[in-house]
Amino acid sequence: MPNRSIISTENAPKAIGTYSQAVKVGGTVYLSGQIPLDPKTMSLVDSSMENQIKQVFDNLQAVCVASGGTLQHIAKLNIFLTDLSHFALVNEVMARYFVQPYPARAAIGVAELPKGAAVEMDGILILD
Repeated sequence: MPNRSIISTENAPKAIGTYSQAVKVGGTVYLSGQIPLDPKTMSLVDSSMENQIKQVFDNLQAVCVASGGTLQHIAKLNIFLTDLSHFALVNEVMARYFVQPYPARAAIGVAELPKGAAVEMDGILILD
């Protein structure tokens, strides 16, 4: 089995199941999905879709920092939405968190997400 490290931070929601916030193998970090949970209360942010998307990016950023990187190190980002009409808003908010070159990305419409969330994201981080 390859040498792997478990990444954990108090600045992102605790894992609520049988998984880790992230796993680092060599220079690659696999980020678990983040939903718009406030890490302090472990409750969904009760606000606009824009604020929910921002919370997900903030949670991902916290895990990236704990792994020794930033959002800019994400090579592949997966976005899961229960309503694809929010796709343009995701692009708008994402532009505030990322600069070019942007990561590879997929946006997938799903029927349901944990805890009734409307958005979830996961990714793969490459540390140089």
